[in-house]
Amino acid sequence: MDRGEQVVSLSSPGCPGARFVDQVEEEIQTLSQVLAAKEKHLAEIKRKLGITSLQEFKQNIAKGWQDVTATNAYKKTSETLSQAGQRASAAFSSVGSVITKKLEDVKNSPTFKSFEEKVENLKSKVGGAKPAGGDFGEVLNSTANATSTMTTEPPPDQTTESP
Repeated sequence: MDRGEQVVSLSSPGCPGARFVDQVEEEIQTLSQVLAAKEKHLAEIKRKLGITSLQEFKQNIAKGWQDVTATNAYKKTSETLSQAGQRASAAFSSVGSVITKKLEDVKNSPTFKSFEEKVENLKSKVGGAKPAGGDFGEVLNSTANATSTMTTEPPPDQTTESP
């Protein structure tokens, strides 16, 4: 032991340290009783005011969320996710433009033109000549309309003669 310190036993009844420990324990017990009484009083006040546990829970959650959103980590994460969303949106827009271009290329391809001519020939055989200025979309629509009117019109009266 340094500097001539002596070890004092707190268990001996005549020891001044033992009285100090007893005194601190009494204070702790008194404070615990006061705290319990105050908690009971608080619960009574809340009951009279109509404050429920659910309301307190909601307030605690709202306060907790507010605290989270105020942190630098949340702000940085939010900003990063926002930038990522903007980049993804730009990428999808770019993909959409590429697809549109490719579809235009297909529409202008010789194979598609040949198919378009065959459909127009079929349309002219089924429903008459192609109107001036008509395009493939109009041809498909008019063919679909012609087909639907053929199936939705009632069949002409057929009289069958019995022998």
